[in-house]
Amino acid sequence: MAAVLVGGGLVLSACTASDVLSPTPDVDVGARTAAVPARGLQRLVPSNPFLSGYPRLFSPRASQARMPGEEVACRRKLKRLGVRYRDLAPINDGGACRVDYPVEVSGLSGGIAMKPAATLTCQMALSFASWTKNELAPAARLRYLSGIGTIHQGSSYSCRNIRGTGTPSEHSRGNALDVMRIELKNGRDIDVRRPGFFAFRQKSLLNTVRADGCDYFTTVLGPGYDADHADHFHFDLKQRRNGYRACR
Repeated sequence: MAAVLVGGGLVLSACTASDVLSPTPDVDVGARTAAVPARGLQRLVPSNPFLSGYPRLFSPRASQARMPGEEVACRRKLKRLGVRYRDLAPINDGGACRVDYPVEVSGLSGGIAMKPAATLTCQMALSFASWTKNELAPAARLRYLSGIGTIHQGSSYSCRNIRGTGTPSEHSRGNALDVMRIELKNGRDIDVRRPGFFAFRQKSLLNTVRADGCDYFTTVLGPGYDADHADHFHFDLKQRRNGYRACR
């Protein structure tokens, strides 16, 4: 597990400035694209006012017999990790808003619930599940002597562009997840917003979230980075040239 600093203010992760593609990576939040109208009673959160990871209940689920080998292998890894998921029908909402083989994740290893269930690519689900099991859960037990009960997410698949740009968000590819808060099994609720000065355990945990996430994701942005990420952590697998990562 990467070493982290427990001091106040913005804490740099294990990724140095030279690892980042540019001084100000694109902020992956923004308005829904015009391709998809709002549907039903959708959860409203600052990071995604039009959450669209809605289940496609009336479409046939993807058949593993028709999946590429890497998708089948990914699902085997999810099962070995104890991830609770189901296959969804392909998503194609126009433009870049497409996920060919989506999964809906409702739980992670160790009996951790995901609320609401997250619609993701299998690879994003696998990265998040691996990080949770190997880094987040041990870090919580070390500091709070309790396992994690529920991870509350604010946005998974969502058809939208990065705010202020015409660039599709990684959410539109099912390749991103926003974490709003973490509920422990002992009943304690950890809000990911920047804690008070004397909240040493919470600071330490959140600094670990940022630092260790850099080993599993290509983008980790959270409170202290900018106003758009003041209330959540954003994780994604955006492909960048030369393997650069934006972890802040």
